[in-house]
Amino acid sequence: MTLPHRPSAVIFDMDGLLFDTEALWQEALLSAAAEAGRGVTDEIYRKSIGVRRSQCRDLFLAQFGADFDFADFHGRWRRHFWQIADSKLAMKPGVIELLDLLDRLRMPRAIATSSSRETVAHHLGSHGLKDRFDAIACRDDYENGKPAPDPFLTAAGRLKVEPRLCLALEDSHIGVRSAAAAGMMTVMVPDLLDATEDIRALCVLVARDLHQVRDLISDGR
Repeated sequence: MTLPHRPSAVIFDMDGLLFDTEALWQEALLSAAAEAGRGVTDEIYRKSIGVRRSQCRDLFLAQFGADFDFADFHGRWRRHFWQIADSKLAMKPGVIELLDLLDRLRMPRAIATSSSRETVAHHLGSHGLKDRFDAIACRDDYENGKPAPDPFLTAAGRLKVEPRLCLALEDSHIGVRSAAAAGMMTVMVPDLLDATEDIRALCVLVARDLHQVRDLISDGR
């Protein structure tokens, strides 16, 4: 497997791709639901993956009714996440090896995420990665969130690289749709969601992990 052309930059999603946070958000959701005396299904969480947590209101109202206090629940959800993340936040396999390769190739890289800048700073700082990205596009930096192309287009603009020359790395369906809509070569590295047939059609590759992505870029030098 080779890329259609050698990328000039790499744009990373963060949650579920660089860090094993999606599983922590799921654990936090179950804790918040139990605290509120509610039951949630796996389907609700799957539909929230890749979406700003604050924009999941309609999903939960559809499940629990129009009078459901999502603002209060969202606060509980975030509180439980940060309690869990303090001890369990981990990098995904292959992150350092891939970044080391990009350093050697002098290939710019950015993050395009639905998370806040404060969250990005915390996660990168906790693993010594603050200086390893050339640009970051957070949820307050663009108008429309994923699956709109805005996050990836914003990141590419900050790198001053044409979108078609960027390799986008994503773990979620909504993120793959965002990157593909931006016109980027897109690789999915599945986390909690497997690639469906329609998602595979938007990708140049569905990789098993970031080690395989590293090999893909290295072989295309």
